[in-house]
Amino acid sequence: MRETTVYDCTLVELPKNHFDRGNITAVNECLEVPFDIQRVYYLYDVPGGESRGGHGHKQLQQLIVAASGSFDLIIDDGRIKRTFHLARPNMGVYMPAGIWRELDNFSSGSICLVLASHEYDEQDYIRAYGDYLNYKK
Repeated sequence: MRETTVYDCTLVELPKNHFDRGNITAVNECLEVPFDIQRVYYLYDVPGGESRGGHGHKQLQQLIVAASGSFDLIIDDGRIKRTFHLARPNMGVYMPAGIWRELDNFSSGSICLVLASHEYDEQDYIRAYGDYLNYKK
Protein backbone atom coordinates (compact mmCIF):
# COMPACT_ATOMS: atom_id res chain seq x y z
CA MET A 1 0.00 0.00 0.00
CA ARG A 2 1.32 3.45 -0.97
CA GLU A 3 1.93 5.86 1.89
CA THR A 4 -0.49 8.79 2.08
CA THR A 5 1.13 12.23 2.03
CA VAL A 6 -0.13 15.79 2.39
CA TYR A 7 0.01 16.05 -1.40
CA ASP A 8 -2.84 13.52 -1.59
CA CYS A 9 -5.04 16.14 0.09
CA THR A 10 -6.65 18.26 -2.59
CA LEU A 11 -8.67 21.43 -2.80
CA VAL A 12 -12.09 20.64 -4.28
CA GLU A 13 -14.24 23.27 -5.94
CA LEU A 14 -17.88 22.42 -5.40
CA PRO A 15 -20.48 23.54 -7.96
CA LYS A 16 -21.89 26.98 -7.17
CA ASN A 17 -25.23 27.78 -8.73
CA HIS A 18 -25.77 31.53 -8.63
CA PHE A 19 -29.23 33.06 -8.42
CA ASP A 20 -30.25 36.65 -7.73
CA ARG A 21 -31.83 35.46 -4.48
CA GLY A 22 -28.68 33.63 -3.33
CA ASN A 23 -26.36 30.79 -4.21
CA ILE A 24 -26.74 27.05 -3.75
CA THR A 25 -24.14 24.30 -3.71
CA ALA A 26 -25.14 20.65 -3.88
CA VAL A 27 -22.68 17.87 -3.05
CA ASN A 28 -23.06 14.41 -4.50
CA GLU A 29 -21.23 11.33 -3.26
CA CYS A 30 -18.87 9.76 -5.77
CA LEU A 31 -19.03 12.90 -7.96
CA GLU A 32 -17.68 15.94 -6.11
CA VAL A 33 -16.78 13.70 -3.17
CA PRO A 34 -14.70 10.62 -4.10
CA PHE A 35 -16.37 8.33 -1.55
CA ASP A 36 -19.77 7.22 -0.28
CA ILE A 37 -20.93 9.66 2.40
CA GLN A 38 -21.82 7.75 5.57
CA ARG A 39 -21.76 10.61 8.09
CA VAL A 40 -22.18 14.39 8.07
CA TYR A 41 -21.30 16.58 11.04
CA TYR A 42 -20.36 20.18 11.68
CA LEU A 43 -18.42 22.18 14.24
CA TYR A 44 -19.69 25.58 15.34
CA ASP A 45 -19.49 28.06 18.24
CA VAL A 46 -15.77 27.31 18.57
CA PRO A 47 -14.46 29.87 21.11
CA GLY A 48 -11.77 32.29 19.92
CA GLY A 49 -8.27 30.88 20.27
CA GLU A 50 -9.45 27.26 20.45
CA SER A 51 -8.35 24.48 18.12
CA ARG A 52 -10.19 21.35 17.04
CA GLY A 53 -9.11 18.14 15.38
CA GLY A 54 -5.66 17.16 16.57
CA HIS A 55 -5.98 13.54 15.38
CA GLY A 56 -5.59 11.22 12.44
CA HIS A 57 -7.70 8.42 10.97
CA LYS A 58 -6.71 4.95 9.84
CA GLN A 59 -9.59 4.42 7.36
CA LEU A 60 -11.81 7.52 7.33
CA GLN A 61 -11.82 9.87 4.34
CA GLN A 62 -13.31 13.34 4.67
CA LEU A 63 -14.26 16.46 2.76
CA ILE A 64 -13.91 19.52 5.00
CA VAL A 65 -15.74 22.76 4.07
CA ALA A 66 -16.10 26.18 5.69
CA ALA A 67 -19.89 26.37 5.38
CA SER A 68 -19.73 29.79 7.05
CA GLY A 69 -16.88 32.03 8.13
CA SER A 70 -13.32 30.78 7.92
CA PHE A 71 -10.67 28.63 9.60
CA ASP A 72 -7.31 27.03 8.86
CA LEU A 73 -6.91 23.32 8.18
CA ILE A 74 -3.37 22.21 9.04
CA ILE A 75 -2.47 18.80 7.65
CA ASP A 76 0.60 16.73 8.46
CA ASP A 77 1.89 13.41 7.12
CA GLY A 78 4.69 13.08 9.68
CA ARG A 79 7.25 14.81 7.45
CA ILE A 80 5.52 17.73 5.73
CA LYS A 81 2.84 20.16 6.90
CA ARG A 82 0.45 22.13 4.70
CA THR A 83 -2.13 24.73 5.64
CA PHE A 84 -5.36 25.41 3.79
CA HIS A 85 -7.29 28.56 4.67
CA LEU A 86 -10.95 27.72 4.06
CA ALA A 87 -13.25 30.72 3.69
CA ARG A 88 -15.68 29.94 0.84
CA PRO A 89 -18.61 27.53 1.16
CA ASN A 90 -18.05 26.14 -2.34
CA MET A 91 -14.46 25.07 -1.61
CA GLY A 92 -13.41 22.08 0.44
CA VAL A 93 -10.39 19.93 1.13
CA TYR A 94 -10.45 16.21 0.42
CA MET A 95 -8.60 14.33 3.15
CA PRO A 96 -7.67 10.68 2.52
CA ALA A 97 -7.04 8.36 5.46
CA GLY A 98 -3.66 8.46 7.18
CA ILE A 99 -3.24 12.23 7.57
CA TRP A 100 -2.99 14.18 10.85
CA ARG A 101 -5.23 17.24 10.92
CA GLU A 102 -5.80 20.28 13.10
CA LEU A 103 -8.36 23.07 12.74
CA ASP A 104 -7.38 26.52 13.96
CA ASN A 105 -8.05 30.27 13.63
CA PHE A 106 -11.84 30.01 13.57
CA SER A 107 -13.57 33.28 12.69
CA SER A 108 -16.60 34.37 14.68
CA GLY A 109 -19.69 32.49 13.53
CA SER A 110 -17.75 29.95 11.48
CA ILE A 111 -19.14 26.51 10.69
CA CYS A 112 -16.89 23.61 9.70
CA LEU A 113 -18.89 21.07 7.70
CA VAL A 114 -17.43 17.56 7.40
CA LEU A 115 -18.59 14.84 5.02
CA ALA A 116 -17.18 11.48 6.11
CA SER A 117 -16.78 8.08 4.48
CA HIS A 118 -17.62 6.07 7.61
CA GLU A 119 -19.80 6.27 10.68
CA TYR A 120 -18.10 7.24 13.94
CA ASP A 121 -15.66 4.55 15.10
CA GLU A 122 -13.35 5.33 18.02
CA GLN A 123 -10.99 2.53 16.92
CA ASP A 124 -10.27 4.46 13.69
CA TYR A 125 -8.85 7.48 15.56
CA ILE A 126 -5.20 8.14 16.33
CA ARG A 127 -5.41 10.74 19.08
CA ALA A 128 -1.77 11.28 20.12
CA TYR A 129 0.75 12.69 17.66
CA GLY A 130 3.48 10.30 18.85
CA ASP A 131 1.15 7.37 18.16
CA TYR A 132 0.44 8.83 14.73
CA LEU A 133 4.17 8.98 13.91
CA ASN A 134 4.55 5.34 15.02
CA TYR A 135 1.54 4.39 12.86
CA LYS A 136 3.17 6.00 9.82
CA LYS A 137 6.41 3.97 10.22
